[in-house]
Amino acid sequence: MTYDSDRIEALLDEGVRDKVYPGAVWAIGDATGIRIQGTTGVLDPDEPDVPMCADTVFDAASLTKILAVWSSIGALWEDGVLDLDQPLGGFWPEVTGHPLSTVTARQLLTHAAGLPLRAQLKNLYGTDMDDIRRGVLHEQLHRPPGEAVEYTDRAALILGYLAEHLSGHTLDELATARIWQPLGMHSTRFGPLPDEIADLCAPTELDQDTDTHLKGTPHDFSARLLGSVCGIAGAFTVLNDLAALLRYMLDASTSRARAGFGTEWTACSLTVQTGELQPTRGLFWHPAPGTTAEQDVWVHYGFTGTGMWISPAKDRWAVLLTNKLYYTRDRGPLTDVRNAFRELAFR
Repeated sequence: MTYDSDRIEALLDEGVRDKVYPGAVWAIGDATGIRIQGTTGVLDPDEPDVPMCADTVFDAASLTKILAVWSSIGALWEDGVLDLDQPLGGFWPEVTGHPLSTVTARQLLTHAAGLPLRAQLKNLYGTDMDDIRRGVLHEQLHRPPGEAVEYTDRAALILGYLAEHLSGHTLDELATARIWQPLGMHSTRFGPLPDEIADLCAPTELDQDTDTHLKGTPHDFSARLLGSVCGIAGAFTVLNDLAALLRYMLDASTSRARAGFGTEWTACSLTVQTGELQPTRGLFWHPAPGTTAEQDVWVHYGFTGTGMWISPAKDRWAVLLTNKLYYTRDRGPLTDVRNAFRELAFR
């Protein structure tokens, strides 16, 4: 395995100079662990003497969908508790008799369930968490299930509710017990973070209420509305924890303890599950933009500036963690950096 570390460092350094992000943490590895890694930039532009570090804590944003929901659903599937193709109304009383009853877990995992495309939780259902749950589970569908692939946060929110129903535990309890603890992901947790850990966190967007950048509090509004523990977002993590998960996905035997899911769930997830529909999807993972099926590179991103890639065919994974949201919501500049980083990481 060869890497062009000089070009990777130059690419990510340029992103700092161009104010795509204040700083970045990155690594490339395989089933044996991290093979090469680095950092660039600062934790917070307001403190220019504090560099970004390998153990910086990041708001994972939509990586929560992988860290907590995808992994927990995989555990329940491998336990034999969940049939991905059984309509939800057949075993979940909360949705029986409602539009969601005809949807399957596989359709939720492939974003082909026909759900409303925007969360809009507060506008539609208010601020009471029980009212929000009831509203989301009883909402009309946007289109018939299986008709189109359309990314929506609601898929992960509903799957998080489903995991809680099937397991009898809250999503944070389930993910911690079945995934994070067995894999040694001891720095991964749902926010808000205690002050001593929040100090190590990369700040994200400016909070208009306090006129300070969020640190240790989830950026995602839906996550904050739901007490920070939900399928959409809300988890915080570090590079080494993501490396542990990705190593395990490539070769489960590398872990001292077995997580709730295993090789069968990974293999199923990193396979196209959407037939002729476009864009193609696995189970929550999707093929990395600009890659071919033969390259077998899969990715998941987070809105705050996080991302992770994995390729079973190449026995390789990569992580790029940034807090680009400190500067802007514009996705364009970081998209260019991500694609260039992926190309260098999987040459």
